[in-house]
Amino acid sequence: MLELEHVSKQVGANTHINDVSLQLHAGTVNVLLGPTLSGKTSLMRLMAGLDKPTAGEVIANGERVTGVSVRKRDVAMVYQQFINYPAMTVYENIASPLRLQGASSATIDTEVRKAAELLKLSEFLDRTPLNLSGGQQQRTALARALVKGAELVLLDEPLANLDYKLREELRVELPKLFAETGAVFVYATTEPHEALLLGGHTATLHQGRVTQFGSTIDVYNRPVDLQTAQTFSDPPMNTICVKHAGGKLDAAGSDMGAPIDSQALGEGEFTLAFRPHHISLSQTEQYRIPVNGTISTSEITGSETYIHINVGQSHWVALTHGVHKVHSGDAITLYLDPARYYLFAGKDGALAQTPVKTAKAA
Repeated sequence: MLELEHVSKQVGANTHINDVSLQLHAGTVNVLLGPTLSGKTSLMRLMAGLDKPTAGEVIANGERVTGVSVRKRDVAMVYQQFINYPAMTVYENIASPLRLQGASSATIDTEVRKAAELLKLSEFLDRTPLNLSGGQQQRTALARALVKGAELVLLDEPLANLDYKLREELRVELPKLFAETGAVFVYATTEPHEALLLGGHTATLHQGRVTQFGSTIDVYNRPVDLQTAQTFSDPPMNTICVKHAGGKLDAAGSDMGAPIDSQALGEGEFTLAFRPHHISLSQTEQYRIPVNGTISTSEITGSETYIHINVGQSHWVALTHGVHKVHSGDAITLYLDPARYYLFAGKDGALAQTPVKTAKAA
């Protein structure tokens, strides 16, 4: 198990990590989710022993390892910017940690070929890294980390340079592999979609602070505050300021429908939030709350259309299936489902009420 106890990292006047406490158990996948510069890599470097925290303690299997060099610890790490030995073949790159451990030739061969097959490198084992594509070099670095059998494996956006198909395959295969090894796996990503696919546990980060840590699906469904909800939504949550009084939600004179539990909510100002795919372009029994807006722009991906809409002072994004041809400046009526609302206290406060449908991510 890896534990961080009130760990902080200060560099000059800048706080890179702010009072982080986590417990990561063996055999688990732990995702660090946050935008660029949120502190994911800085936190991983503290976990690995590459950097020493300004305050707090790092504990591995009950032993305090704060300040202990990474060379004296059982750690494997893969960065988005991969590192390989240029003079060695792919086979020897992958085999290098096993040779340092004194593994037998038979064990080395078995483990290297197993990792190479998983990462689609079998036909490149005799090549050197300079004769590979960037994606193949990244996979070589990843394979080397996997065969090491370390107690702590840190993967810093390791799939970012791979093609889409292989990336999706590995997102499915890696959690299975992680579970078999009994190691603590920590995986950094900027993509909420990737965190959901990997499962396990997720820590959401913002400006060097962990805003929430728990089961990935629970963090997704029950974010503790608006910042966490925004971190775990891509595109970000749509929001609008509302007032709750007399059992109604009012947004600049528009009735947003009755809240789920009006009596328990209490009266006052809240931020109403909902995910971009919880918008309908047509009225149904479920999507029954009309909201008028003006189209800003649209993005067609083929299977989906992102429609950007100005609603009063708010900017919303609607994620809809199929191709929808719309034009900038056109008026549009959107329809919302009041059972899909999140309500947060004030403008950016704690979760006040969660949607009805939280049994699974939707």
